[in-house]
Amino acid sequence: MSQPITRSCPLSMPYTWYRLLITLLLVMMLGCVLPPSATALTEASAPNKSIAPYFNRVADRLTEFRLDNGMKFLVLERHQAPVVSFLTYADVGGANEPTGKTGVAHFLEHLAFKGTQRIGTKDYKAEKPLLNRLDTLAAQIKAGGDKVPALQAEFDKVQAEALKLVEQNELGQIVLQAGGVGLNANTSVEATRYFYSFPSNKLELWMSLESERFLEPVFREFYKEKDVILEERRLRVDNSPIGQMVEALLDKAYTVHPYKRPTIGYEQDIRNLTRQDVQQFFDTYYVPSNITIALVGDVNPKQVKQLAQAYFGRFKTKPSPPKLKAVEPKQTETREVELKLPSQPWYLEAYHRPAITHPDNVIYGLIGSLLSDGRTSRLYNSLVEKQQLALNAQGFSGFPGDKYPNLMLFYALTAPNKTVEQVATGLRAEIEKLKTEPVSETELERVKTQAKAGLLRSLDSNSGMAQLLLEYEVKTGSWRNLFKELERLNAVTAAEVQRVAVATFKPENRTIGRLLPKEN
Repeated sequence: MSQPITRSCPLSMPYTWYRLLITLLLVMMLGCVLPPSATALTEASAPNKSIAPYFNRVADRLTEFRLDNGMKFLVLERHQAPVVSFLTYADVGGANEPTGKTGVAHFLEHLAFKGTQRIGTKDYKAEKPLLNRLDTLAAQIKAGGDKVPALQAEFDKVQAEALKLVEQNELGQIVLQAGGVGLNANTSVEATRYFYSFPSNKLELWMSLESERFLEPVFREFYKEKDVILEERRLRVDNSPIGQMVEALLDKAYTVHPYKRPTIGYEQDIRNLTRQDVQQFFDTYYVPSNITIALVGDVNPKQVKQLAQAYFGRFKTKPSPPKLKAVEPKQTETREVELKLPSQPWYLEAYHRPAITHPDNVIYGLIGSLLSDGRTSRLYNSLVEKQQLALNAQGFSGFPGDKYPNLMLFYALTAPNKTVEQVATGLRAEIEKLKTEPVSETELERVKTQAKAGLLRSLDSNSGMAQLLLEYEVKTGSWRNLFKELERLNAVTAAEVQRVAVATFKPENRTIGRLLPKEN
């Protein structure tokens, strides 16, 4: 694709499927390295100190408005430097895909960098019939028959002609030449995010570029990009034992909810996707009322609103997309999945937990930190250092997303001459301690401080602030809930941690994954 698909460092408790896979492949959690703010940490990182002053500063500088077509904007003034971070948040991801068309949300994200009728083409009038002819030929080739070789030859010829009319990465070049940085995107099970930063005097250029690429996108290079995505799947899943294990675990943990499906899609679904499928998905979900945009940095809210109305006001009002109705039934017994592949042995264990909107959301985050946040965590101390059962042992809450009820996932890479059953016993012992022994005040205050400091460091960057504001705005109904969670963090008690642990870590709520070496 014209822009490499990278996954930015997560800025809140949620993690993506892709992040987990990379984490497992590297046998370590990827961390955020963001510059700390002395002001933010001094005023709000102490566990028992109110976040109110920090929230008030944000609230005083934040303007929110909605256009007549339903598109919403959050504008936060930060005038310390003449730069602005932009984030376009489409409230759609892998979970919203139709059955049999998995991967279409991620595919669309790739194609969103290919341009429009004016950007990315040397002559769209000449290019359009070639793109349509490719679609016709692809359908005929798929139907099979004696004419397939001839059809394939014509397809290759037409595709070569179409590619000659493409201005490769023109969108990226425009952004780069205007001083923009970080042009990229990511797709998760629940959202698609497009982001980059510009000097503040390029505000109108961003308005023009971003509005145009979602007003009249052209999904060119579709078949070339399909090959790229299939290769991504081979690298992440098909040729990766742990990638296969994670996919199998999700499929076992969920019975009806689309969290069971991989965001990148199943191979056969990707192969069968058509350009019309992508267009239909775009027309359904990329409507103004399903898009929220954040601008954080050296901006004037009045100017932003004026320009937003001029550029994004061109989008026609359309019906809101269908809401996800699938509800995962309560798990009633332990589920297990085992794979034998050429791999070191891994052990995975997952428990169902509620969505981000649940009152106990922050407690689940703290439990994840207590058990697996760095070298001071319980799992690392017990399984890696003391018992030497594992080379690495970690976990987190909010997998594969957190908009809907999700999983608390733990995993460990088994040490040489140790078994996954020994790892399972050690892991289970640490989980049981949370249920039977109240966590000490010292340990609880430590993880509270770490959690709050991590969030505040994320908020210090313009892009981090934009990300977190939109996550809470879209998923919980208001960006203010981010700061309410920080206040809630202060109030969590050892008794609450124990209560949630008892309610969650039950055998009937458990899904186990074992990745064992394949015997020759």
